[in-house]
Amino acid sequence: MSTILVTGGAGYIGSHTAKRLAAMGRNVVVLDNLSTGHRDLARYGDLLVGDLLDPAALDQAFEGRRVEAVLHFAAASQVGESVRQPLRYYQNNMGGALALLAAMRRHGVRRLVFSSSCSVYGPPFEGLLTEDHPLGPLSPYAWTKRMMEQAMADMAANGELDYVALRYFNAAGADPEGELGERHEPETHLIPLLLQAALGLRGELELFGTDYPTPDGTAIRDYIHVQDLAEAHVSALAHLERGGQSGPVNLGNGQGHSVRQVIEAARAVTGVDIPVRTAPRRAGDSPRLVGDATKARAMLGFRPAFPDIRDIIATAWAWHRTEARRKTEP
Repeated sequence: MSTILVTGGAGYIGSHTAKRLAAMGRNVVVLDNLSTGHRDLARYGDLLVGDLLDPAALDQAFEGRRVEAVLHFAAASQVGESVRQPLRYYQNNMGGALALLAAMRRHGVRRLVFSSSCSVYGPPFEGLLTEDHPLGPLSPYAWTKRMMEQAMADMAANGELDYVALRYFNAAGADPEGELGERHEPETHLIPLLLQAALGLRGELELFGTDYPTPDGTAIRDYIHVQDLAEAHVSALAHLERGGQSGPVNLGNGQGHSVRQVIEAARAVTGVDIPVRTAPRRAGDSPRLVGDATKARAMLGFRPAFPDIRDIIATAWAWHRTEARRKTEP
């Protein structure tokens, strides 16, 4: 049986996608160094613990297996941290991805679904961002995604690679079956921080920036359920298997929610008056990122199953309550 290699499959989005692939009967191998991933989330397929910057570990993932395609999730992903530690991000994200591309070429694997980001876009940020919107990364993290997209496009133009670069907007939510969820250490994402505060696991939430050029002064983002992201990866893989064209594709709901709106939605879902205090803007953050998913619908048949922010938060709330109980059990 052919194999799908999932790098970073012990992480948040990678584990959800590995589960979806396994449910379809695909043979899954996860390669993860567990620096930010979790062994207990990598339960769908065989787990190989190794680093993309280790050539031996990379070759081990390919050797003795009929790897048909790679889904590449493994990367450091915190915008603020990338501003503070740019060299680490360039070494890890670009170095790892380039090493992966070299290993794919050595082992004759052409198909790649790449985790990119809406942060590759630059101003102006009004309206829905399409794939041909001007690119202008504002952080080292975003630049690593932008430059890898260029590397893949150049390889595709040279006939060496077939790829889809999925430009995520804000991933959120948890596995509707309750088996997987978002677990970052330390946590920096808005929705899990809100839910941890609702559970009493942390103090008041910091609201970074209240002077953006938006209706309520807080940044606006397009939130997409992690399960919808997993389905989109499966669809992108099927697209490549059909011989479809390479290129970038937005993944979002096309609906923007401000930070204040997400806070109120979380309060409504949890029934808790989550405490919040304002703080200055973070470096590298854009005022508004909302995506046009027309291309994803046409090319991948993408139809979000969880477009409502309250439903997204509700699945995450169920996961975080289960996690909190698990941590307190003897």
